[in-house]
Amino acid sequence: MATLNIVVFNPLADRHIELIKAAEPTVNIIVCDEKTIREHMPECHILTTWGWAETRHLYQAAPHLEWIHALSAGVEKLLFPEIQGADTILTNSKGIHGIPVSEHVLAMMLAFSRGLNLSIQQQQARIWKRIPTNELHEHTLAIIGLGAIGREIAKKAKALGMTVLASKQEMTTELFVDKLYPSDNDSMLEMLSQADFVVIALPLTEDTENLIGLKQLSVMKPSAYLFNIARGAIINEADLVTALEQKLIRGAGLDVFAHEPLPESSPLWAMPNVIITPHVAALSPAYLDRAIKLFADNLTRFIQGRDMINLVDKVKGY
Repeated sequence: MATLNIVVFNPLADRHIELIKAAEPTVNIIVCDEKTIREHMPECHILTTWGWAETRHLYQAAPHLEWIHALSAGVEKLLFPEIQGADTILTNSKGIHGIPVSEHVLAMMLAFSRGLNLSIQQQQARIWKRIPTNELHEHTLAIIGLGAIGREIAKKAKALGMTVLASKQEMTTELFVDKLYPSDNDSMLEMLSQADFVVIALPLTEDTENLIGLKQLSVMKPSAYLFNIARGAIINEADLVTALEQKLIRGAGLDVFAHEPLPESSPLWAMPNVIITPHVAALSPAYLDRAIKLFADNLTRFIQGRDMINLVDKVKGY
């Protein structure tokens, strides 16, 4: 077999290169940045990049490309027409995000429950005033999209004594879910109406874009909170602003937005009942270690002609 050239669009530590080499010592690993990656595409067999990175022009310049691996779970920028109609393998890093994202969600939930979002504002203004607090215990969490991240959120929520509801396309037996709903609109509305906390954990596809709008927000409890750690475009942001202003829901914790960075003109910035984080829920010192370990496993499978994990359906988008 000719030497495989792996182009990686991200800095790698020596330990990451050693991990890939341990899977296949003969591969040639080319670590690139935005300025240098284009020049290596004509010789590239395997591209490792991010699902949000503009990749179409690189694909068109890579006649020998056989496989693209996304270091992210989302692959929205990798689903261009050329790859959808080709035999090029597409995989992602689904399954490595559960720990940091679930902790991020719980941090936001606890912040709202204990009033920390308001306490921080009062601290900055040197105001000593008690704020109403609550508990997560015996409250209801609804998870829209029960993949690897959703399951990790459910697991942690059950440990805190919460009732967990969830929706997914296929009905399965779930250890940490009290009630599972199908993903049709009527079922989701029923689930949303019962929840004190709602987490969006879906991939962004044509079917999920603008999935959450005023209709869905209106059936939620006025005391409920909405959290999005998936993709911003799943929520209609204008409708969310309306729901928050009209107190249809109590608050929102948002890590992702339809346009990033979130424009300075967005009214979300100034809302006291909103927690904003800059798309960091999945970040962790262990992130790249986990992503490269998964890639190295798949590299062995690729070379040996075995079934690969995390194959993306290029039509469905996940």
